[in-house]
Amino acid sequence: METGDWITADVPLDQYNAARMYDYMLGGYHNFEVDRQVAQRILMLSPESPVQAQANRAFLRRAVTWLAQQGIDQFLDIGSGIPTAGNVHEVAQKVNPAARVVYVDIDPVAVIHSKAILHGNTHVLAIQGDLAAPEAIIHHPECERFLDLSRPVGLLLFAVLNFIYDNEQVYGLVSTLRQALASGSYLAITHITDEDAPPEIVERLRRLAAGSKSPTRIRSRAEIAPFFTGLDMVEPGLVHIPLWRPEGPDDLFLDRPSGSMILGGIGRKP
Repeated sequence: METGDWITADVPLDQYNAARMYDYMLGGYHNFEVDRQVAQRILMLSPESPVQAQANRAFLRRAVTWLAQQGIDQFLDIGSGIPTAGNVHEVAQKVNPAARVVYVDIDPVAVIHSKAILHGNTHVLAIQGDLAAPEAIIHHPECERFLDLSRPVGLLLFAVLNFIYDNEQVYGLVSTLRQALASGSYLAITHITDEDAPPEIVERLRRLAAGSKSPTRIRSRAEIAPFFTGLDMVEPGLVHIPLWRPEGPDDLFLDRPSGSMILGGIGRKP
């Protein structure tokens, strides 16, 4: 794919975008100079952000591979950003070429880019939707056409719940999504945390969150665990993401898991 193939005329080139910044952190090329400039300012405050983003993507790869190996052949990824290299459909379709994926993001720019990138892949769909309105996602006409929610699905909420600041609200939203899942479905979550982190890193993280355009909530393990209420946790449970079924001794942050600043886990609906 040529770089210009994913740039459409209705996307401004002079406004930075969080999804493209994340792509830059992952080493992708779906980003503009304005995104790189803002990302570099973030790196001055939090130099390990790119490695943490890569660790989150590594968890995604391990989690989606495992889910596909369990027979899950349809995925709903809410807060997906831009589906750059190594994203859900690529990982799942390595196990099962017929796996179907619906990407959902609130950002219209991310959705526009996603549709351009995914053009021609008939097993993948990108739609605009807001996590704060889960019923609208579940009953989106395109989502209902593409996924069969009467069968097991893999619901993915990677690094998105931290953008819902209020605990009562976010627990209610996740509960609504859990209730919509068929028996045998799985819920996979990653969430930014200050659990077991050195105080100086926590302070930098909070400063970074405070400077975000959107309110960002850093949650403890005790606050993240209720997202899995009523589900059977897959071993090893809710852990710092390097500890979730690591692949080898060179995995990112495996020697200091709390440095990832992210907790992750998967639960199965009975």
